Amino acid sequence: MGKHRSEQEILQVMRELETGAKQAEVCDKVGISRGCLQLWKKKYAGLQSRELRELRELREENLRLRNLVASLSLERQTLKEMLARRF
Repeated sequence: MGKHRSEQEILQVMRELETGAKQAEVCDKVGISRGCLQLWKKKYAGLQSRELRELRELREENLRLRNLVASLSLERQTLKEMLARRF
């Protein structure tokens, strides 16, 4: 598995491409495959630092909320089972 890049590093690569750098040169410079670059372009093209920070914060909040829902669902299921045993 390759080196994990920060979102800021990825944005820098996107800026290089926007200024006219060739994909092959950028891939060699950064040490990534063209397929990886295509995934990055699909995900990050056109984003600014502020938008990227907001996206990351939303993803983190989404993860917290999913964990909360999972925890509450498990608690609810446990309580239902306890009530079913009593009656």
